Amino acid sequence: MISPFMIPKLDIIIVNWNSGSLLSNCVSSINNALNDSFVLNRITIVDNASSDNSIDGIEKIDLQLTLIKNSENLGFAKACNQGAKNSEADFLLFLNPDTRLFENSLAEPIKFMMDKENNEIGIIGVQMVDDENNISRTCSRFPILFSFVYMSLGLNRIFPNIFPNQFMTEWDHNNSQVVDQVIGAFFFVRKNLFQKLNGFDERFFVYFEEVDFSIRAKQIGYKSYFLTTAQIYHKGGGTSEKVKADRLFYILNSKLLFSKKHFSWVSFIVIALTTILIEPFVRILGALLKGSFSESFEIIKGYKKLLVKII
Repeated sequence: MISPFMIPKLDIIIVNWNSGSLLSNCVSSINNALNDSFVLNRITIVDNASSDNSIDGIEKIDLQLTLIKNSENLGFAKACNQGAKNSEADFLLFLNPDTRLFENSLAEPIKFMMDKENNEIGIIGVQMVDDENNISRTCSRFPILFSFVYMSLGLNRIFPNIFPNQFMTEWDHNNSQVVDQVIGAFFFVRKNLFQKLNGFDERFFVYFEEVDFSIRAKQIGYKSYFLTTAQIYHKGGGTSEKVKADRLFYILNSKLLFSKKHFSWVSFIVIALTTILIEPFVRILGALLKGSFSESFEIIKGYKKLLVKII
């Protein structure tokens, strides 16, 4: 329990992989959000063997930075745990490099968390705006067997009113409320909760690690909350958009790992079969209907990588 009379401490962890100028823009923007209501204890940048010189000169920014350089890409979950190791802060913020902070981006979540009435809130996400200042609809429902199956069949695209997306796109994100899961681009967590859960599950190389974390938090009595009194800019897409076949492979692999971890064996087998035997043809058909042969080839490459790993 944090005393309301103490000045809370915050650590920010940024995992970088070939994010170019986005990283320096993100780190520089942290200055916009600093004030006397909290102490920014440290900013840790964990670089996963970037090859684009994105970390060059980053230490010249006028902030107290710690830079961890990995010799290989260890994945997002493991890099987050690296950055949070030995933290002495009260709160941890896992921040994507394709974001920028505003004046209220840090003070408002900390103020909310410090209110003793919100002790059961363990994770906070905030309102995100894009290049046109539109509010992105980023909160998600927890996956279930039914949703995984109908999304593999593409029914959420054909009949969205009957088969809703995992993302809560029907909600305008203009009011604060408890949600299943907030997006990992701005993942604000109580450090004591992070310690109780032993951090992110490092078996998730990328994708689904924050879903897994949020479910485990809920299982021990903590909720996730979407807060609209704070905003950030989020470009979206991320650096994984540059490697679409790899991105698809990691999504599918993490989806199967998540299903095996959280569902029954029967449910896992159903999800695995629909993912491997039906979903690739649904994806390829969708790409061909759009006239995108290149996307079809990327889908085939992504599934080939998945099959190689499974076999």
